[in-house]
Amino acid sequence: MAVKVFAAIVIGSTETEMKIFELSPRKGMKEIDCINTRINLGLEAYSQGKLAVEKVEELCRVLKEFKVIMEGYKTDNYRLCGTSALREIRSALITRDYIEKQTGLKIDILSNSEQRFLDYKSIASESSAFETIIQNGTAIVDMGGSSIQISVFDNDKLITTQNIRMGKVNTRERLLPLAKNNAHFEKLIIEQLEHELDGFGKLYQKDRQINNLIVVASELQELMKFCLQDGNPIAVVPKETFMEIYQQIICMNPDEITRRFQLSADSAYLVVPSAVFCRCLLEKLGAETIWMPAMNLTDGISFDYAEKNKFIKFTHSFDEDIIAAARSIAKRYKSNQAHIRNMEDITLQMFDKMKSIHGMGTRERLLLQISVILHNCGKFISLTNVSECAFNIIMATEIIGLSHAEREMVAYVVKFNTSDFSYYKELAMGSSLSREEYLVIAKLTAILRVANALDRSHKQKFKNAVVTLRGDELLISVNSQEDLTLEKGTLADKTEFFEEVFNVHPVIRQKKKM
Repeated sequence: MAVKVFAAIVIGSTETEMKIFELSPRKGMKEIDCINTRINLGLEAYSQGKLAVEKVEELCRVLKEFKVIMEGYKTDNYRLCGTSALREIRSALITRDYIEKQTGLKIDILSNSEQRFLDYKSIASESSAFETIIQNGTAIVDMGGSSIQISVFDNDKLITTQNIRMGKVNTRERLLPLAKNNAHFEKLIIEQLEHELDGFGKLYQKDRQINNLIVVASELQELMKFCLQDGNPIAVVPKETFMEIYQQIICMNPDEITRRFQLSADSAYLVVPSAVFCRCLLEKLGAETIWMPAMNLTDGISFDYAEKNKFIKFTHSFDEDIIAAARSIAKRYKSNQAHIRNMEDITLQMFDKMKSIHGMGTRERLLLQISVILHNCGKFISLTNVSECAFNIIMATEIIGLSHAEREMVAYVVKFNTSDFSYYKELAMGSSLSREEYLVIAKLTAILRVANALDRSHKQKFKNAVVTLRGDELLISVNSQEDLTLEKGTLADKTEFFEEVFNVHPVIRQKKKM
């Protein structure tokens, strides 16, 4: 495979950045250029819910310049992503359309869960350090302009990920005008964040020991750059070292910080709220070491592209992290884990055996598995309105790594598992899902309904079912001494929709062991 040139562009809260990479199977990712321009979009976006015309025009000018640079490098592909500064304005779609028409560049406005997942991938791109760190209790803390994302790992597994609506930009703009002095500003931030962290600790951390913080915040990484060792893109900062620097900057204004620590004006503007966030997290989570990677969202976008296009191989399974996040949600809502595991085996077999009919790929398979894991979470709220409660839970809960549209697709699959299916004209009245996404919902719903019927009693009357596609029949062969009358009767009720979607008839074939 020849060397490809890829550009990753991020429209952030305080700056817009582009990195150019060379990608090849032999050398992996190699950064060859980085250009960034300060455009403070977050202040207006978070406080007013819109962007001034002048800011939009300035952004268009910068993106046009980036486009010229890309053409100079003869880039083979690019990805341009907008973060919360575009996501949270009221006119997000209108503004995106205008920028696209003016620049000729397509913009992906990332959901919070997509953005944080790509930030997480940027850290994982330094594979040797990442794999070592997450073996022990670790929290990845991504400090954005409007929120903080906390993702907890233990034994190489994602335990939970939660979002706190306190970001470095919106917190500074909201609390600084209320503060009497620097010490009072620090106190206000601590008071507000400690309340949020108390809830996080009770619900998600509990007795888990967090040894390391991986902090994604460019201003803190710039502040602690003296901790970088030659050739290592991650600064390792002991708690004591951080607190020594913290005590110095907390009493300074941005100009003093710039002069004393040689920080850029942009970083000095935000370093105090970020440092206070970090101090609170150290104390509440009990961590002793901070890891500060130099990588950022542009690195994560490039890593994601390189991985999907097989320029690099990576041992860590990111899909497993998404599945782990779904399992955490199911556990929180007391779902029947044995029932879920049994259904996962059957649904994924059905999906795999019917590839030639349904035409879906690995991403849709992942969405099906997540739908199975979450299909019973509504029972935690109501036993009589399970489907609607499950839909609302899923739509209100971020699942790291899924886009908003994918999360909505999962929510509808779970809803239609037990409620009447809505056809496209009806569904389109309350949703922006495309026809293609609607068809995926229909196919995954049909599979989930059949699999759920096969364990209607939740007693796992059979295990190790074998699924075979023979002509227009989907044979589900099971070994069981149990009475399967209930399962067969329930399956008969679900067969009509399955046949409507696939033109295939599902059949249980029971073999009784002697």
